[in-house]
Amino acid sequence: MKTGAFILLIAFSLVSCKVTDRPATIGSIDRVDESLNELIDPDAALEVLADGYDWSEGPVWIESQKMLLFSDVPKNTVYKWTEDDGVKLFLKPSGYTGNASSNSAEEGSNGLAVDAQGRLILCQHGDRRLARMDAPLNAPRPLFSTLADNYEGKKLNSPNDVAIRANGDLFFTDPPYGMPKDVPQETPFQGVYKVSGGKVTLLIDSISRPNGIAFMPGEKTLIIANSDPAKAVWYAYDLASGDSVVNGRIFYAVATADKAEQGNPDGLKVDRNGNVFATGPGGVWIFDRSAKLLGRIKIPVATANCAFSEDQKTLFITADNYLLRLKMKP
Repeated sequence: MKTGAFILLIAFSLVSCKVTDRPATIGSIDRVDESLNELIDPDAALEVLADGYDWSEGPVWIESQKMLLFSDVPKNTVYKWTEDDGVKLFLKPSGYTGNASSNSAEEGSNGLAVDAQGRLILCQHGDRRLARMDAPLNAPRPLFSTLADNYEGKKLNSPNDVAIRANGDLFFTDPPYGMPKDVPQETPFQGVYKVSGGKVTLLIDSISRPNGIAFMPGEKTLIIANSDPAKAVWYAYDLASGDSVVNGRIFYAVATADKAEQGNPDGLKVDRNGNVFATGPGGVWIFDRSAKLLGRIKIPVATANCAFSEDQKTLFITADNYLLRLKMKP
């Protein structure tokens, strides 16, 4: 199904996002294990690239365009950042294409990804679907194809984050955060799903608030964040034959003392060596592939998600009203 949305929107003039007076750097690096020095230089600083957003989310680096895309969920907008031009408007509407308010506080796009064909994939809260933008990245328009909007005839909640496997299969989470306030949930659970060949398959229905999702190297294990303050954990699941989910286990559980910091387990990314960069209470938590905590990027606001540049020498972070950058060790 294709949806055209508000061609009259003059937002595509690509005006720059308003940037307030801001500090050049923010936060700090908490080094729990000395091996973190192999990833992040001891004198590395967290740069503030831009601010002024309602809730920045879903960053993805586009190597072909040398740009970062990220969502401002409440503003129903995707922005782009480049080194030369800073932040400019990229796409609006991004997650809700209806004619009136969806009555959701978070109706825009959330997680973003790019498939092997260079097409933008969006988790759309307001439209309650996983969608593809049917326009090139260098000429964005709010034209979308639905990839998944229901499971067994029941409407999805509000797809939140997505990971794309090398063969093109899409794995996504579906908590209720972006649902309209006056609309009942049709599924009795918060699911983790796979989309393959147009078919939507339920993989997991036992996580209370599934959120960030990423593959470990080899694509045989999924790491999934649970954004439930009552059970703030990251789970690991192995994929067996036919993508049946086996060996579900806690990858790492947030200690009670750490839960007092701002944020919950949210978006995450895994580097080529299996190190997990996971947003959570107090900033970005960094684990090795065996779930050993190496340290944290401490950020004084709730932190939503992160993304690597193609060469993994840069980590971009979306945190509340900020877009941040951390140069990784070459």
